[in-house]
Amino acid sequence: MEDFASGAAAQANQGKFSDPELTAGGEPRAHVRLTNPQTLWFNTGTLCNITCANCYIESSPTNDALVYITRREMTPYLDEIEELGWPIREIGFTGGEPFMNPQMVAMIAEALGRGFEVLVLTNAMRPMMRKRVREALLGLDETARARLTLRISLDHWSEELHDAERGKGSFERTLEGMRWLRDTGFTMATAGRIAFHESEEAARAGYAALYARENFNIDAQDPGMTVLFPEMDMGVEVPEITTACWGILGKSPDDVMCSSSRMVVKRRGAERPAVLACTLLAYDRAFELGETLAEADRPVALNHPHCAKFCVLGGASCSA
Repeated sequence: MEDFASGAAAQANQGKFSDPELTAGGEPRAHVRLTNPQTLWFNTGTLCNITCANCYIESSPTNDALVYITRREMTPYLDEIEELGWPIREIGFTGGEPFMNPQMVAMIAEALGRGFEVLVLTNAMRPMMRKRVREALLGLDETARARLTLRISLDHWSEELHDAERGKGSFERTLEGMRWLRDTGFTMATAGRIAFHESEEAARAGYAALYARENFNIDAQDPGMTVLFPEMDMGVEVPEITTACWGILGKSPDDVMCSSSRMVVKRRGAERPAVLACTLLAYDRAFELGETLAEADRPVALNHPHCAKFCVLGGASCSA
């Protein structure tokens, strides 16, 4: 599977992001240490019920480059968190569409049963709305369910722009799932995009109006409850982040996502899962840190356009 940053992005950034220690200009490249592990992500598999126009991980009904991870494969990592004494508070599940994985609810239950907060990124469409999945979700311990948040991929507050990304009719099918979650008392958040033509303020106002109309208990102004990413032009040149950039930008390495999280994936054909530095770089082997959390506790070189565009300059975070 080719990395999503290839093509136009690789051409725009030709000569950059090749040396993990030095930038194209010969300056020391910035690195980020895992200083405050808060979230451990599990990619449940790249299969999805839909194919989006700009999916960063290229999920689709046929892409199984990352295969379904199982509860049995997940639990050693939860054990290791305790053994290492990491202050992980949140277990996140992403895909693909997590509810395509037949063990999804069992994995949620396992993480909740160990006292973690749980965040599931879902499109709230047919995989989640199958009868057996809904029954399993409703069967989760009611007290533990208070620590579960389902973050719905709602690409835009308008049906037109959402469907342009996810396919005709997808907006209404997602709202059907959200209405079920609302009526059954689940905690919801959303993740969307700020269109090129609008400001963040306008985007949040649009989401607020939608929430009010649907009686969704989601705060449009809270960046942890309504997570908005800018539209990404992959053909734009991206600056490399040097060690000097922290002072120039007034930022700290501790502000970047790989200082607080790691992601576990299982590649097609692999015997065991692997731990990655970042949720955004599932296919770039340079960001594969080992098979255990202990092996993954090492600095990450910001040697990819996403490091600059999404995280350092964009301030993005997949966690709440």
